[in-house]
Amino acid sequence: MNTPSSRQRGFTLIEAGAVITIGAVLAAGALPGMQDLVAARRFDNAATQLAADIHLTRSAAVVRNQALRLSFRPRPGGSCYVIHTGAANACECGSSGPAVCEGGAREIKTVALADADNVSVQANVASLLFDPVHGTSTPTGTLRVLGSNQREVRHIVNIMGRARSCSPAPVVPGYRAC
Repeated sequence: MNTPSSRQRGFTLIEAGAVITIGAVLAAGALPGMQDLVAARRFDNAATQLAADIHLTRSAAVVRNQALRLSFRPRPGGSCYVIHTGAANACECGSSGPAVCEGGAREIKTVALADADNVSVQANVASLLFDPVHGTSTPTGTLRVLGSNQREVRHIVNIMGRARSCSPAPVVPGYRAC
C-alpha cells in the first residue's frame, strides 16, 4: 500500500542523466571562452613582469653600484631574458632552470617563456646595459611581448633607462595606443 508519506523521494536515473548531459553541454560551450581568458592572463602577466624587471634592473644597478644587463635570448621551445652582470653574451638561458653564465658573470634573474603558453618576448637589441651611477641605458631598445590573437605590448626603454609601455592596434586593455 502506497500512502503519500511512505513514498520514496529522489531522482530517477533518467533525470540524473539529463542533468549531467545539460551540464556537459554548458561546460563544452564555456571552454573556448575560458581558454581565451587564460591566454589573456598569461600575456598580461608576462607584459607586467617584463616592465617590472626593466625597473628592477635599473634600480638594482644603482643600488649595487654595479653595471647590470638585461639580455634577451631565443631558446628551444620559447624565449627568455636574463638579468646579469658581465658581458652581453656572458649568460645563456638554460634548457630548464636558471641561466648558465661564464667568465665571472653572475645571473640575477632568469625568466623563461614557453611557446606552449602562446607568449614570447622579442627585442630589437640583444642586451641593455644599465649604468650604476646614473641609471641610464645603453643602447635604447624596444621590447615586445607577443601573445595570441594579435596581442602585443611594447616597452620602449629610453637613454635615461626609463620605460614607457604601449600597445599597437588592436589595443590591449590597460595600455595606451602606440
